[in-house]
Amino acid sequence: MSAKNLPQQLQSAQVLIRFGFRIAIMIGFAMFAGAGFGRGLVVLLWMSALICALAGLIRREPPFGAHLNHWDEMTAYVALCALATGIAQQS
Repeated sequence: MSAKNLPQQLQSAQVLIRFGFRIAIMIGFAMFAGAGFGRGLVVLLWMSALICALAGLIRREPPFGAHLNHWDEMTAYVALCALATGIAQQS
């Protein structure tokens, strides 16, 4: 199968699995962050959101496509980053 025959969009299940693995890895790294778990997780989530936005731009994925893509993943990271920021500031 050549690269031209590969589907342009990943299936939604693949995106959810990728998201789950990335969150697990980020939590693992945040546990050993020198600045603390909350701050480390916020930084990692923010960085992941930027990387997903760049990937969405490079792959020219539609922001409101029928399948989940990097833009949807970016939105989830931004939401989790906002939540983690609020939690980290309270403690």
